[in-house]
Amino acid sequence: MDLLSPEPGLVIWSGATFLVLVFVLGKFAWNPMLGAIKEREDKIESALKAAAAAEQEYKKIEEAKAKMEAESRLEREKILKEARAMKDSIIEEARQQAIAAAEKVSADARAQIAKETADAKAELKKQVAKLSVEIAGRILAEDLQTTGKQEKLIEKYLNESNFN
Repeated sequence: MDLLSPEPGLVIWSGATFLVLVFVLGKFAWNPMLGAIKEREDKIESALKAAAAAEQEYKKIEEAKAKMEAESRLEREKILKEARAMKDSIIEEARQQAIAAAEKVSADARAQIAKETADAKAELKKQVAKLSVEIAGRILAEDLQTTGKQEKLIEKYLNESNFN
């Protein structure tokens, strides 16, 4: 028996067995296997479509997230700008109030100085008038015959008087 030259009976029975096996598999197993493969293909295709849809949804969510971040940054900048403006406004208002208060204090001080100056002048005038009357009274009280004597007397009384 030679392995390279098979017997004709063996070839016929092997061929017949193969054809029966193909027929049986084609009748009972081939359609269920093709159906299972088709079902698997459909599941894979639907999973791929679902993944693509999920990816699209993810992109939409990312875009919305980026848009919201940009809007929140703009809102933050707007709020910061308003806060800075409010701060500057409050500082300017406080500065204006301080200037007004300083001007009022300065005006009050000037008015007080002017009043005290006027009071001091009035008091000085009163003192000078009183002193003048006193000097005149003393001059008249003394016997004054000569002019030189009057001048000496006035000078004497002026030296005696305290102008402080």
